[in-house]
Order: sequence, then C-alpha cells, then structure tokens
Amino acid sequence: MLAVAAPATADLPEARKRGRLDVLFVPGSPEFVDLEKHTGFDVEILEGFGRLHHLDVKWVPVKSWDQLLPALNAGEGDLAGGGITATAARKKSVRFTTEVFPSRHVVVTRKPHRVVQTVEELREERVGTIRGTSMAEVVAVAGVPAANLDDTFASGGLPAALRAGRITAAVLGVEDALVAQRADPALQIGGFLGPRQGLAFALRARDVASLAALDEYIANLRRTPSWNRLVVKYFGDLALDILRNVQKE
Repeated sequence: MLAVAAPATADLPEARKRGRLDVLFVPGSPEFVDLEKHTGFDVEILEGFGRLHHLDVKWVPVKSWDQLLPALNAGEGDLAGGGITATAARKKSVRFTTEVFPSRHVVVTRKPHRVVQTVEELREERVGTIRGTSMAEVVAVAGVPAANLDDTFASGGLPAALRAGRITAAVLGVEDALVAQRADPALQIGGFLGPRQGLAFALRARDVASLAALDEYIANLRRTPSWNRLVVKYFGDLALDILRNVQKE
C-alpha cells in the first residue's frame, strides 16, 4: 500500500531495485552540496553510501528551506541533506539519522563592527536570518525585536548582506560561519546562541530500513580518519578544534 501511495520514493529495499537514491537539498551551502563541481561534505558521504548499496545518488534542488521537509514528506525524494540541523521542531515531522556533523549556532558580525557575545547585545543589532531555517528558530527564541529582524534573505545570502551593510549581525551554524570567514576574513565569530545541535539527514518516518543503514554507515565513518579529512577539506584547518569546543558546551 505504501508503494502505491508514494511511487516516486521508497524505503531502501525498493530504492535498491530502482538503483537510485534521490536526495533533496536547498542550494546555497556549497560546502555541503555543490552540484556544479559535484563536491561537498554531504555529497561525499552519500556517494560513499550509494556505492556500498549500489545506488546512484541524484541531488534534487528545492527552492527554500521551509519547503524542504514538506517536499520530503510529499514523496519528492528519498531523503533530505545539505546541512540540515536536527531541531526539535523538525523532529515532529521527520526522522533524522545519527549526527553527521556537530553544530552550534554562533553570532557573526563584520569588522569594524563589534563582536556580539550575548543575547542582550544581539537584540540591539539589525539581525538577518532565513525563513524556515534552524537559524530563524534560535533568533526567535532569543527575542530579537521584530523591528530589528530581516528574514527575507535567500539561502547563503547572509555573509553578503553583512558585507553590504544591510544587517549588522547574523546567526549562522558554526559550519557555515567557518566557511564564510575563510572567504571573508573580516567576518567575526562571536558568542554561541542556543543549545548544542547536530546536522543529520532527514527521512520520512516510515523509511526505517534506510534510517538503519544510514545510521550504521555514518557511525562507522565517524570512527575513521576519513571523517576528519572531510571536515578539514570543506571547513578548514581550524575546524576540528572549534568542533571539539562545540561538543564540550
């Protein structure tokens, strides 16, 4: 009955018969998925998973973050990737794999502006965020006044908004902040915001075989030097030390 209800996607045994795994993602985070170069942290992980299970991996772009999980549950893909934070709100609609990448939200500003270290300081800034993201969730919890908030930016657009002076502060996942600072050394990473979180792949609740297989693959990968190599490759030489601090919090 499930196969009839959702012919476009299926759990792992049916995906193997099809020979393909369709992965939804929101463009804008090339460190996780860069279709043009066919590179990225999530690309390499899922390509390895695909080889193990004899599956071609097809990346399917979704227009915005607030459409990503609804598209997954509507059967437009087998899973979702591309740097997704496994928040409590999202866990109400999908299942997440074991953690792929440890994360924590940080406040980012740009020189010569001050480094923002506290929630109280953040509330005084012109803060940019992206509707439908985990960043928007923590900004809302922080109580940034609506008059100080701009959530109209597209995925990946916050560093450029800081450079242009459209906003004075943004909240990014530490993984995005590391990449943005490599591209623009004037960016400053300030205080943590919200609890420690993790990035993972999202699946529909019924796809238990896919979830179990991905969990096993990710757990094994995290025990090898290959995971450290991927972190340094896509997030820089300082990333491993910063991620250790994230996990201590």
